[in-house]
Amino acid sequence: MNFIEELKWRGMIHDMMPGLDGLLSKEMTTAYVGIDPTADSLHIGHLVSVMMLRHFQRAGHKPIALVGGATGMIGDPSMKSAERNLLSEESLRHNQEAIKKQLAKFLDFESDAPNAAELVNNYDWMKEYSFLNFIRDIGKHITVNYMMAKDSVKKRLSGESSDGMSFTEFSYQLLQGYDFLYLYEHKKCRLQMGGSDQWGNITTGTDLIRKKTGGEAFALTCPLITKADGGKFGKTESGNVWLDRRYTSPYKFYQFWLNVSDADAEKYIKIFTSISREEIANLAAEHQQAPHLRILQKRLAQEVTVLVHSQEDYEAAVEASGILFGNATSEALKKLDEETLLSVFDGVPQHTVSLSEVQQGVKIIDLLAEKTDVFPSKGEARKTILAGGVSINKEKVADLDLLIDNSFLLNNRYILAQRGKKNYFLLIAK
Repeated sequence: MNFIEELKWRGMIHDMMPGLDGLLSKEMTTAYVGIDPTADSLHIGHLVSVMMLRHFQRAGHKPIALVGGATGMIGDPSMKSAERNLLSEESLRHNQEAIKKQLAKFLDFESDAPNAAELVNNYDWMKEYSFLNFIRDIGKHITVNYMMAKDSVKKRLSGESSDGMSFTEFSYQLLQGYDFLYLYEHKKCRLQMGGSDQWGNITTGTDLIRKKTGGEAFALTCPLITKADGGKFGKTESGNVWLDRRYTSPYKFYQFWLNVSDADAEKYIKIFTSISREEIANLAAEHQQAPHLRILQKRLAQEVTVLVHSQEDYEAAVEASGILFGNATSEALKKLDEETLLSVFDGVPQHTVSLSEVQQGVKIIDLLAEKTDVFPSKGEARKTILAGGVSINKEKVADLDLLIDNSFLLNNRYILAQRGKKNYFLLIAK
């Protein structure tokens, strides 16, 4: 597999230094991507550079994931309009461990192959480096004029709402440049990859390597991912789409990919999966024949959900989707764990009912029209039940005297009421 060709057809190259293709075809090469450890989970915005490392390893080369423990304490000014909060070492170490677990799903860290992935933290080589030594050894090689010309600096200084830039953030590109130099000298790393907003920081590193060692290093960036409608990729109304299930449930994660537009699905399936060119072309052709079947979205959602979570989580998400949007059975509903149940019915009207009353048994009419306001009146509740328009836990109610008790509770505390085809109500027994 030719790494550059692979990235090209997947639409994952924005800028690349000349000569890189020749180096990669000649020998196994080491490359790194920097990851900011400001949270204990990656979000899907990180996945593009992680997939670059994944393709790099699949092509026989050695990937390094650099967790920016030192640079994370400062904050990259690129694409930011304000200084960010600084993290403690304890928080950074915790975040590093959590991130490595997630990366292990994409990269092979464990094998004894020469191109096994490595995880490094720049805090380990920066923590003992004194300020005086750093500005003497590194600072003298990069001029202020050079640093001021970088887009990340220019944009921050010229922004109308900008309060300027602290020396801390201004020094960021020197630190990132030193990371590249350090990995070049200690790990024989000759390539740094990242998003297109990182070009300035990466080339500071290649210049530093040339000036300090006379050696040659390379930069490769991928485009910043956008949505076809111009919206920001990876953002939902509730914020980032995270890889950790504590922040984004597997069901919501699956739904995010399932609901992308046709244009985005065709782009994203190339970027966020390892599916071959031929198979993607076949999927795209099938999709064009019957867009309403959402073939591309379904396959994309499957691949990414299985990779990030598991096959079981994917299957549970598909089944859960059928409950809200299809004709799923009560058995499928009963199998949902509490986390998925609440994810599926997030945004559905909720009512609290007395657990002790449910334990004693409540008549269906009283539950829906008196204990809650699923129906405005008992008369309307009766009428709709007789017309076959009421379901409890996905089973139609035919008996006006049905007693709702403990046996109806999902996860020991929930009851799903349905009025008509699309009106759901989640009753919570407390």
